[in-house]
Amino acid sequence: MVLIDAGPLVALLDADDQYHERCVDCLKGLREPLVTVWPPLVEAVYLLGDLPKAQEGLWEMLARGAVRLLTLDLVDIPRIRELMIKYADRPMDLADAALVRVAEREGIRRIFTVDRNDFTVYRLHGRMGLAIVP
Repeated sequence: MVLIDAGPLVALLDADDQYHERCVDCLKGLREPLVTVWPPLVEAVYLLGDLPKAQEGLWEMLARGAVRLLTLDLVDIPRIRELMIKYADRPMDLADAALVRVAEREGIRRIFTVDRNDFTVYRLHGRMGLAIVP
């Protein structure tokens, strides 16, 4: 599985996004299933707020299984909170913390993001970095 952050979700659906072509090309080369959690999805819907057709495209990606939604539960909250405190100097937002948490929990080691500045710093279990695509 490959985690997908809000940035590529937006870029894939907004042809005017600066990362559109790069993300489309990257997606063509990915064979693993794409997964995410609610916070990056909420962020993407918000960022696509002025593009209702793109928002609909995002819902369609979920409906047809192109992106699968993983759960977050109450047991995940302490670790998400801990991560946001640890990386408060960035600052780490809820979407990033949720992605790092689910990566730790599910053993996922790759993330599709355009946010290299932050994701090169974050560490799983305080030790291992994520492989960033593209």
